Amino acid sequence: MSILAIDQGTTSTRALQLCASGDAHLLLAKTHQQFYPQSGWVEHDPMQLIDNLRHCIEAGSDVDVIAIANQGESCLAWHSETKEPVCPVLVWQDNRTYEQIEKLKASPAKAIIEQKTGLPLDSYFSASKLAWIVNHVPQAKTLLGQGKLRLGTTDAFFLDTLCDRFVTDITTASRTSLMDLQTSQWDSQLCELFGVPISALPKIVPSSGDFGAVHSQGRHIPVIASMVDQQASLYGHNCKAAGDAKVTFGTGAFAMCITGTDFHHAPEKGLLPTVAWQNMNEQPVYALDGGVHCASSAINWARQLGLFKEFEQINHFDKPPAIARNLAFVPALMGLACPHWDRSAAGLWLGLSLDTQPLDMVQAVIEGVAMRAAQVLHAMSDFTSLTKRLSIDGGMSRNPYFCQFLANIMQCEVQVPANEEVTALGLGLFASDYLMKTNHLAVRIPDASLHNAHVFSPDKDASSCFVQYLEKFSEAVNRSKYWPAKI
Repeated sequence: MSILAIDQGTTSTRALQLCASGDAHLLLAKTHQQFYPQSGWVEHDPMQLIDNLRHCIEAGSDVDVIAIANQGESCLAWHSETKEPVCPVLVWQDNRTYEQIEKLKASPAKAIIEQKTGLPLDSYFSASKLAWIVNHVPQAKTLLGQGKLRLGTTDAFFLDTLCDRFVTDITTASRTSLMDLQTSQWDSQLCELFGVPISALPKIVPSSGDFGAVHSQGRHIPVIASMVDQQASLYGHNCKAAGDAKVTFGTGAFAMCITGTDFHHAPEKGLLPTVAWQNMNEQPVYALDGGVHCASSAINWARQLGLFKEFEQINHFDKPPAIARNLAFVPALMGLACPHWDRSAAGLWLGLSLDTQPLDMVQAVIEGVAMRAAQVLHAMSDFTSLTKRLSIDGGMSRNPYFCQFLANIMQCEVQVPANEEVTALGLGLFASDYLMKTNHLAVRIPDASLHNAHVFSPDKDASSCFVQYLEKFSEAVNRSKYWPAKI
């Protein structure tokens, strides 16, 4: 048995092939362009994403089944018959609907939306972006009038284009602000409040099952799993029991912990109840989710500023932590997400002086990302007891200083899996488990990556110091908030 797991992410599309022997090979990684047509707008070319998906599928050899992970909140509109997109992909980072969201926040709709979805009102989620498409793309309006408009997140576009199945999985639907968590279905009241025609949305289905088939190399290959990339990553980190947590430090930092068969509303903490996954004919498994908008993107930004040249320069520092020297950086370069949810917040350094060196500033950036992630995880610990093992992946997990600082600030073991393709790996293992449950696979495809993980243990002697560091950092975060309102 061979499974092709495709991770279609924010910056690239990656194909991992898993075999019954336990071998997992990265076959292909295709990057795609990022477009920034206006301040706060972030777009992708949907046909470039489709082309990259096709290249990844063609790269497979003797593939039996396919599984696809998607970006989550990124969305678009397309023609129901021709499958041609009528607009770019509006990426999860896109903030063009900020004003619409602010109006909703000031209305009675706010309480209804947050109660039904468990999500705060924010342009991060798909609903306001889908409404923007309907209101601002003339071709979308025309197709809606003709009954030929399809709206959805990228997964629905991929499946409709590649497999002729207009569906979205429950994990992705739970990130739109249009699905009622109690019913796991689109909610007509939510659609009306946002201005999204419910008739143009795909059917919500479990994360495993029959998603149709892709024609490749003269064969029709079944697609049996589809889910959000962060949920796939959670599975790849072997986080399956309540309290298990992981953080992916990619463009942003995405923390998730399993809560089991119950979901928790935590608007006062800025935490998001979400569906971790759902197998066909089973109840959903839920998780708490919290995001940091800028993680690796903050490091790349510091590099573009000329603060350092090579990543090897920032793997170790000779000086004590920057925060111990009263130098802090708040990575609010695109506002603050969990647990603050303040889009007006601005990035800032505090504690700069004439003797501050460029690498001191970079050290503060690295620590700032770690401490923002710690804020999210501490908020989660109020609702479920986190295990003493935190698993992480993403670009920043390759930085030893960052990993050790995170272990110290969290006072727990930080585990970095040996296989860096955790999202695709988790997706493939999820598909493997589904095949076993349906008697299509006799033995589960093994995962050896966690057994060879690099573990960073906390410095127990410094626990009190790191509590003080977090308190100091929290004050810095408070100073970054509501920046436009302060001038």
